[in-house]
Amino acid sequence: MNRIWNFYAGPATLPLPALERAKAEIPDWENTGMSVMETSHRSKEYDAVHYGAMELMAELMGLDDDHQVLFLQGGASTQFAMIPMNFIPPGGSADYVDTGTWSTKAIKEAKIIANGRVAATSEPDGFTRIPRRDEYDLDPSAAYVHITSNNTIKGTQFHEFPDVGDTPLVADMSSDILWRPFDANRFSLIYAGAQKNIGPSGVTIVILRKSWLEQANENVPTMLKYAIHSSKDSLFNTPPTFAIYMVRNVLEWVKEQGGLDGMERRNRTKGDLLYGVMADHPNFYSCPVEPASRSYMNVVWRLPSEELEAKFVAEALATGMCGLKGHRSVGGCRASIYNAMPKEGVEFLADFMRRFAAANR
Repeated sequence: MNRIWNFYAGPATLPLPALERAKAEIPDWENTGMSVMETSHRSKEYDAVHYGAMELMAELMGLDDDHQVLFLQGGASTQFAMIPMNFIPPGGSADYVDTGTWSTKAIKEAKIIANGRVAATSEPDGFTRIPRRDEYDLDPSAAYVHITSNNTIKGTQFHEFPDVGDTPLVADMSSDILWRPFDANRFSLIYAGAQKNIGPSGVTIVILRKSWLEQANENVPTMLKYAIHSSKDSLFNTPPTFAIYMVRNVLEWVKEQGGLDGMERRNRTKGDLLYGVMADHPNFYSCPVEPASRSYMNVVWRLPSEELEAKFVAEALATGMCGLKGHRSVGGCRASIYNAMPKEGVEFLADFMRRFAAANR
């Protein structure tokens, strides 16, 4: 087997044990004579996977009885519309913290449906930082406050979540869910496309405060209504069974690594290693993100020229590392070092960065 160090931002690297388990089980899963991809979502065998994944998610995140795990489809992009459709009342509005790209898209969708109001933004600084709490202009009558916890493109991350009082707090955590422990019960809704930090593409994790559903709008298309999916435990229609099976495998791996405490130790070590290389080579590698807002999931940097950046990406690929080119909208370089990226992969990258800097000064 010839595995490469995969730094793509999503779909992204998965834990090798989760992949190897799937490899072994695909032809004959649980002695059924079928793969999980061929098994009915109404079968008792699939039930064990479906509800097992829900229970693991709730356990790892410390959810209380008022929160429910849902498996939906359409990615985070569908959630951009579902949330305002369900929870902004007629004539109402919701507050959004704009940290670039994905939150900007969420605001655009909200404005199609109702009034998505920008309550804080770091756009004047090029989205190179998370807005400070004293910059927020919150509407006390807002239906909810929406944040994007991590920006894969800009390389920024919330390290403290805002206190919004009694207003429901909603978060897109697609790219950093499960990276560290936090009080998930503070949130009325959390959503995450699985393909970055928790599984393969095809399933979206939603964590929903059930009591908030009492305020949800009724006049919403069936498949876009949270109450429908909540009442059917995400089995109203055929769910993405293989993607959920893989999420279950990944969650079991996370638990075996020490849960979210173990993930945080692992992730901080990896991020500090790369930021440390940049600090040691300040005239060669530069991170455009303010230090207090730097992401531990998506580390971004620039080199002295675009030509050197292209050379860096090409030589890195030749040595066994892929996905290090920055997003097309910002350029530069980016290493996505989600939960599943081993420390050894980041050490390999850090060593390459040191050698590249020495050879190209």
